[in-house]
Amino acid sequence: MARNFQISADGGSRGNPGPAAYGAVVSENGKILHELYETIGIATNNVAEYNGLLAALRKVNELDPTATVEARMDSKLVVEQMSGRWQIKHPDMRELAKQAREAHPQNLVTYKWIPRDENSHADRLANKALDGDLSTPSAPLQVNFITERLVMPETPTTIYFIRHGETHLTPERRFSGSDGSNPELSQAGLAQADAVAAEMAIRKADILIASPMRRTTQTAEAISKVTGLPINFDPQWVEVGFGEWDELTVKEIKELYPSEWEQWVSNVSYAPGKTGESYVDLAARIELAITDLALAHPGKTIAVVAHNMVIRTAATLLAGSPLETIFHLDCSPCSITSAWIWPSDGLRALRSLNERGHLLHLHK
Repeated sequence: MARNFQISADGGSRGNPGPAAYGAVVSENGKILHELYETIGIATNNVAEYNGLLAALRKVNELDPTATVEARMDSKLVVEQMSGRWQIKHPDMRELAKQAREAHPQNLVTYKWIPRDENSHADRLANKALDGDLSTPSAPLQVNFITERLVMPETPTTIYFIRHGETHLTPERRFSGSDGSNPELSQAGLAQADAVAAEMAIRKADILIASPMRRTTQTAEAISKVTGLPINFDPQWVEVGFGEWDELTVKEIKELYPSEWEQWVSNVSYAPGKTGESYVDLAARIELAITDLALAHPGKTIAVVAHNMVIRTAATLLAGSPLETIFHLDCSPCSITSAWIWPSDGLRALRSLNERGHLLHLHK
């Protein structure tokens, strides 16, 4: 009878990209058989996560090439890509995914996303490697240090994230996600859109992308009118869904859903309003969208008209910060957040957050 293994894998980069390592655990019937961890040189978080999966699958195949495997990871990106539900556009990711599929028969492998706190063992092993603790794991593992020179292309991809202008819901800070009434800009919002359009004309973007929601469409139309850029609508940039919380204030949500509110502000894996979208799911979506932009438009300047939570998530990912950082950021209507990305090596730099400049008078 074929054996059944459970593997958990993780990876991390201190700098994204920066010094990176993976950790992985191979178990059978609740018993840990092997701990795997290794530094992999300069790499991104995603590359490190894929390396952890690859190491675990290779170890399983060594133990029993006919075994079934449940692969558990807190990387939504890797789980969705390896499950075949998301496309893999980044060449490094495609190669690593190919190696993972070849490491063990894929018809014997199932993938399951788990919250970060349930993947602490693999995460701890990755940090053990990064901290230079190379004591022998439970199964001997040769750790190879790989040093790479990080080469930075001369021209990065520049992305300007622009939050839409105000709607009638904005002044009271009512929740306004993708599950609500999809409001249009108010008169104040239209004025803000005109002002940020004038600013974007100075910054000279090559490409204009927008969430297809009404408020982002109207803001993008103002930018398009001034710059002459056509609008490319992309649903990857729509606002997070809040379910039945949409259009409520914080006070109303606390009164109507007190326990759910506490879960939402303390757990990035929690999906609000029954049918809403968790920050973990949002981050996976935005991570893929950012990677796609950098690969599709190397060296270009891109304006992306999006939403508050989307831009806060993008800023968190670009800074390499814990996802909980989302709770400590905010973006004003028609503010600009900017980043540089070097797609050849994955280096990212968050350059500004919530820029308003001469638009400050619009945000009293």
